[in-house]
Amino acid sequence: MSIEIRGADIVVRSLERAGCANVFTLSGNHIMPLFDAVLGSKLRLLHVRHEAAAVHMADAWGRLTGQCGIALVSGGAGHANALGALATAAAADSPLVLLSGHAGLNEVGRGAFQEMRQADMAAPVTKAAWVAQQPAELGHDIARAMRTALSGRPGPVHISLPFDLLQARVPPSPDLVPGREAFGAEPKPFAAAAADATLRHLFAARRPLILGGPLLCQRDGPVLLGELGAATGVPSLGMESPRGLADPRLGAFAQVLGRADLIVLLGKALDFTLRFGDRPHVAADCRFIGIDPDPDQLARLSRSKGDQVLLQVSADPVAAAALLRTRCGTPAAKSAWAEEVTRALSVRPQAATFAAASPGKLHPVALCRALAPYLERNRDAILICDGGEIGQWPQAALSPPRRLINGVAGAIGAAIPFALAARLAEPKAPVLAVMGDGSFGFHMAEFDTAVRYDLPFIAVVGNDATWNAEHQIQLRDYGAERTHACGLLPSRYDLVAVALGGHGELVTVADALPAALERALAAGKPACLNVMIERVPAPTLQALAPLQALHATASDKVPS
Repeated sequence: MSIEIRGADIVVRSLERAGCANVFTLSGNHIMPLFDAVLGSKLRLLHVRHEAAAVHMADAWGRLTGQCGIALVSGGAGHANALGALATAAAADSPLVLLSGHAGLNEVGRGAFQEMRQADMAAPVTKAAWVAQQPAELGHDIARAMRTALSGRPGPVHISLPFDLLQARVPPSPDLVPGREAFGAEPKPFAAAAADATLRHLFAARRPLILGGPLLCQRDGPVLLGELGAATGVPSLGMESPRGLADPRLGAFAQVLGRADLIVLLGKALDFTLRFGDRPHVAADCRFIGIDPDPDQLARLSRSKGDQVLLQVSADPVAAAALLRTRCGTPAAKSAWAEEVTRALSVRPQAATFAAASPGKLHPVALCRALAPYLERNRDAILICDGGEIGQWPQAALSPPRRLINGVAGAIGAAIPFALAARLAEPKAPVLAVMGDGSFGFHMAEFDTAVRYDLPFIAVVGNDATWNAEHQIQLRDYGAERTHACGLLPSRYDLVAVALGGHGELVTVADALPAALERALAAGKPACLNVMIERVPAPTLQALAPLQALHATASDKVPS
């Protein structure tokens, strides 16, 4: 007589079949059957201190590996705590599945413990969300969720797992766990004819641009965009910052965007980051090509730009970029337009012009200057940038081969969970996370998680004792006499890290930072360098020395 199998065992075996190794989780009543089912499996539970951290770790795992991250939290309040982090993943096109416990179906509507309409709550920040209904279908639910998360424009998916389904027992059957192929992405190819049509339009334009979305800012995407730009001779760049045209990594790009006569959107939404493609940011007669797996994005482009849209193709932007590069043939010579865009993109803060004005504090540029040799020496390093103002400075001043930022959603606070996932994804690569003191406060308890799982990284906290992004808004929009309610204490976050088992140091002098960085690296522990910095705004075009000469010498003018 065969032994029946629990619903929880079906979920675990399905995750194993999919090739999952790590599950980012926080325990709770509704998911304890899953914790039990993991015993003896190949899955590793990484137990965090807040549910949002579990989702942020799954998000970073998806961005860095291209695999589907898995977060597991309890129902009710645990599920609610996880939701905010889904918005960050959704805007970053990051594939993950949030599995939440749920009141038993046999108790729903009767005032069950922590009963909530969880799928309805998750729906606005996911590609799909549902409550599982049958124990025998749980494996197929997992496969559907992972396939949805990975296919088309990747993103988060949610399944609520009712407690009674996890406890239920069903007869064993090979059909309970789908085959490995059921968990993979559904291809969205880019046809050769569409590639050739796109290239014809690009080569006919005088000032074309190729703009990649978040997918082309992750993993090999930046290299692919560079190769595409070299092959076509068309400036090709990725956009993933919530600051859009004010992204300091893009230098003075905003000053040349308005001169483009054709923009190819490769998985890049025509949204607030591009000022919706409106004048004066984009020329009134600029044409567009949209290549995107999401029909809603293509429909938005069509509604917004009408007959200015030359071509729309529903396809994977990474596959499209690769095929466009291949079908170009001989690399094109760099045009004057491409040179102009390159000069604009290369504008960066001039470190010599930024000196500390206050004793015992560093200017953010001095902080970045100390980090630069570390990143140059460790070319496999991963740089994580988080925070309102301080997070922008390393993006402007440093050029790491790999980086993670908060993404288009613009929420701060994910740096420490991101760093833990980065260490898991890349066990030998140094992980450096630059964040503000406000950002550090969101998930400082995850230093405990890092110590428990031996996940060393270095957190460089730019401590200006302020919610500085909002403070700068108050200064700019309301005046110095109306700045209030944005102050923090100049707290010893380094001592927090030490108390939780890590390494910590306070830095108040620029010359002390390189040695502190070396000691943090040598400690082999999660480390926090608490760097006292001046309260200054993020780099802007004014700070980056505007390229008025570009416009003064340009032969083509923006249509009036």
